[in-house]
Amino acid sequence: MRNLVYVKSRVWLIQSVAASRYIDYQIGKESILCASDCFAIQYKWQSSRSEWSTKLLMNGKRRSPNGVATSDLILSTHICGNAELFPKILQLHVPVGSIVADVTYGKGVFWKQVAESDYNVIASDIAINGIDCRNLPYDGGVMDCVVLDPPYMEGFYRTKQSTRAGTGTYSAFRESYSSGDEVSDAAPKYQAAVLDMYISAGKEASRVLRDRGILIVKCQDAVSANKQWLTHVDIIKEYTQRGFYTRDLFILVRPNRPAVSRVLRQVHARKNHSYFLVFEKLCSWE
Repeated sequence: MRNLVYVKSRVWLIQSVAASRYIDYQIGKESILCASDCFAIQYKWQSSRSEWSTKLLMNGKRRSPNGVATSDLILSTHICGNAELFPKILQLHVPVGSIVADVTYGKGVFWKQVAESDYNVIASDIAINGIDCRNLPYDGGVMDCVVLDPPYMEGFYRTKQSTRAGTGTYSAFRESYSSGDEVSDAAPKYQAAVLDMYISAGKEASRVLRDRGILIVKCQDAVSANKQWLTHVDIIKEYTQRGFYTRDLFILVRPNRPAVSRVLRQVHARKNHSYFLVFEKLCSWE
């Protein structure tokens, strides 16, 4: 029984292989038997740009690895602004020349440090040209990448107009995302309404994305009605159940300390970070 498997970019030592629940894997003309709950073999790499090549090490010999030692890497956590982090996400996951639909473009903060010639950016926003990220005017399967950053303050989605957030430059969000009127009790409320927005927008993003297209989602966890909402976990769960693969996650920490006008007793940790989630479309939204 051979018990050492090398996977390009990953190395696992597989020892003491169980004598039951085997899966037969073909490697060229070679055949290996390996326990079905061995992560190294179970995991199937999904990527439009590369595939892991699985090779068997014979007689303990190993090829010399390519590349150079470096600490100049793109990390998962950053203390900076959106404009500084977003180009790094594109560098890792969106090839230059891609067609990118930023469906919540706003003032274009994400793109301030991205060269205009690098991508074909199609900008839209409910507050700019009236295009709702849940109902895009694009044909299906035409986008290489979609960028989604809807309002994630539950105040925008409150049922009563008198308590709804959004004034000044945010008035378009207030009126469009909440219809400007009170909604029925059956509609999602508070942070559940925020999640509902991400689900509806994700479905539309899936429609316009090509197969293996990239969806970049900005979100933030919240405490609403004294309840902890791990919104980024909920989004990942919903999207992966509907044809997306979670390809990457970035944590963006604000460089300054948040403050509140008044506090009686702190119950939960104050959120000072948000997330960029990177998804890859594997199949149509289900």
